[in-house]
Amino acid sequence: MEGELKPELKEKVSNIFQDFLTRITKLEELAGIGSRLLNGYQQALEFLRRPPIDETSQLIKNIIKANETKRVKSYIEAGCINVHDSIQNTNKLHTCLLGLHNHLSKAKSLLNELEHLLEDLSGAIQTANGCLPPLKNEDCGDQLYQQITTDQSSFELGELEMTNYAVLMGIIYSMVKQDYVMQERIVNSLNLKSLSGELESYCVMWSLRPFIMDEVMHHAWRLIP
Repeated sequence: MEGELKPELKEKVSNIFQDFLTRITKLEELAGIGSRLLNGYQQALEFLRRPPIDETSQLIKNIIKANETKRVKSYIEAGCINVHDSIQNTNKLHTCLLGLHNHLSKAKSLLNELEHLLEDLSGAIQTANGCLPPLKNEDCGDQLYQQITTDQSSFELGELEMTNYAVLMGIIYSMVKQDYVMQERIVNSLNLKSLSGELESYCVMWSLRPFIMDEVMHHAWRLIP
């Protein structure tokens, strides 16, 4: 049957597919590191703009009056921020932001590698079938996604048509690329005026990874022999 995984191409398709998923794993690891960096940025920025002690409170006034030492006075005059902590969090802010930009650079490089692997598989299928696989065919992608999410049986390499491996890789590539675009927009929007609510939402969305469909990823790994 046209499109079935031919014996002479089985090993090549398997190797490309495994290389593809290996890079997906690296992207997932990077996403975890990026999430920690983003949380670090949020914590450092929130510390630096932490409001001073509310001296209008009678209780606070009494506490300060009872402990009116030079150290306490200096602390209040400095805006209730320890100089050492301020320097430390300023450095942390800078380090986390640099780390996030470095994360984007590494993730972009991996995306390029994924795209090249897609092209390699497309070329192999074109050689075998004489036509390009429908990598961006939405109907084909939707049908495969429905098959993956509704069929509870375990797929094995060779059970899907050869072109469907390319479509599956295309679906996964689309997911991780959208995830990258979201991360890029988050990082590029970070600044000292970022609102607390915005930062919290950024951290949640980065960790949630809304564009990644777990069912697709789980079934992709189950295709590895």
